[in-house]
Amino acid sequence: MNSWKCGNCGYTLEAETPPNECPSCKQTCEFLNATCYTPDCAAQGTDARIGKKE
Repeated sequence: MNSWKCGNCGYTLEAETPPNECPSCKQTCEFLNATCYTPDCAAQGTDARIGKKE
């Protein structure tokens, strides 16, 4: 299962593939794969750095 983060509102969800429309903001958004692939975020399962605005 992958973790997806909406590029518009930041909503995250667990799914094999991202939806066409965000369940939160109801927009057609770019979904970023926020699944954790490194040991430093393994406990959370998602990488909080993905999609973070700096």
